[in-house]
Amino acid sequence: MANTLSLPQGVQITADIAPGFETILTTEALELVAKLHRAFEPRRQELLKLRVERTKRLDAGERPDFLADTKSVRDADWTIAPLPQALECRRVEITGPVERKMIINALNSGADSYMTDFEDSNTPNWDNQITGQLNLKEAVRGTISLEQNGKSYKLNDKVATLIVRPRGWHLDEKHVTVDGQRVSGGVFDFALFLFHNAKEQLARGAGPYFYLPKLESHLEARLWNDVFIAAQETVGVPRGTIRATVLIETILAAFEMDEILYELREHSSGLNAGRWDYIFSAIKKFKNDKDFCLADRAQITMTVPFMRAYALQLLKTCHRRNAPAIGGMSALIPIKNDPAANDKAMGGVRSDKARDAGDGYDGGWVAHPGLVPIAMEEFVKVLGDKPNQIAKQRGDVQVSPADLLDFRPEAPITETGLRNNINVGIHYLGSWLTGNGCVPIHNLMEDAATAEISRSQVWQWIRSSKGTLDDGRKVTAALVGDLIQQELAKVKQAVGGDTQPYERAAQIFEQMSTSEQFTEFLTLPLYEEI
Repeated sequence: MANTLSLPQGVQITADIAPGFETILTTEALELVAKLHRAFEPRRQELLKLRVERTKRLDAGERPDFLADTKSVRDADWTIAPLPQALECRRVEITGPVERKMIINALNSGADSYMTDFEDSNTPNWDNQITGQLNLKEAVRGTISLEQNGKSYKLNDKVATLIVRPRGWHLDEKHVTVDGQRVSGGVFDFALFLFHNAKEQLARGAGPYFYLPKLESHLEARLWNDVFIAAQETVGVPRGTIRATVLIETILAAFEMDEILYELREHSSGLNAGRWDYIFSAIKKFKNDKDFCLADRAQITMTVPFMRAYALQLLKTCHRRNAPAIGGMSALIPIKNDPAANDKAMGGVRSDKARDAGDGYDGGWVAHPGLVPIAMEEFVKVLGDKPNQIAKQRGDVQVSPADLLDFRPEAPITETGLRNNINVGIHYLGSWLTGNGCVPIHNLMEDAATAEISRSQVWQWIRSSKGTLDDGRKVTAALVGDLIQQELAKVKQAVGGDTQPYERAAQIFEQMSTSEQFTEFLTLPLYEEI
């Protein structure tokens, strides 16, 4: 139990300490967590309150715009600090949770970099979080291995550059308190990884590199930057050692991309087009607008107006500031038992990466090792032997606020699309409750972001004046309730075994998609259940 640890003053842990956990939860590491909490938790809470206030203004009809008081930042000529060599070439990045086999396979995949994830593809239960830190500590030192089902897994001599995604500002670590207050999940994940690995990574020619999720403003980026400065000083590594790529996955952040890069400029490693959360954010931020409506999820591709504007604006902004622009995730995965379907899926991945590379992106994401060669081939076609194409400036791109808010297509909304949202939502939530936050469903790799689209889109269709199926039926809570029971039966048949978590997931999905109040993030109430 926690009392086997030597805890710093004011720190409490209300979770079991399994064998090995004490090597992560050391007194010195927890002192860093406590120091950062005491210094920055008030600001985190203030920024979360600002999110609530901004949401109220959007609900009242306000529309986002580029900020008047930061125009000088957008207009000035400045660049981020020069990139470390380990982050100059990121043509293909693979992503996945901090699970042992995933870490080994991803690092060995042939990708240039691997974003290991404490956030959307990971259920943040206590065991996952601390075991993940143990796994990464071994991975950094090259000692991670696994014997499973008669197979041996260990690292190759050449591996991908490791990048770590801690949790977002909105998530707590409920098992750890400082002075009686829960700590930030993101600060907890970041501090433990940095403390145990920064110096080792520097000695091996890389450094502590991070992805920052769910930012909604440059003020939130400023907070991360100040956390970085304090942490580097405490750990004893040079200022600027930490480098962070920000996921632009909220529509509000899309209006502050210059400012976000500027706040992090000595610690920045660019921006990423986090497409799935971005779609969710658009639905969430305009949820109460009766005239807002998006078609079936399958129709909202990177080529629709608002997504295209966002992708090009991110690219232009990054390259103007000598920063990498990394394309988002293709959720398609290999389909083993259907060659025709697999060919179609692989063609989708290829076209996605070819478009990004042709536009000028420096790399893109995949969710499966089998997709690395296809993605790499498309980027190499354009880049050749260059590590990136930051020199490709996009002065031809002119994106207005209206372009970023051009939410089309509004139709069709089909029964098939509605059923798919419900099915994916139940299946994913059920898996999440059992501890798995990254799930292949209907030949797509689903994580919390895609589940968020599913439940928020259903919620919004019920309320939108345009939320009508292509056969003329209005999407209603009653219709959704009927379909939930039908889709739950399909999910239970598909998963087999213990289906109780999926029954609970169906209850949660119905409550979230039909209740009067919209839940900001589905992971917030779910986290209290695990």
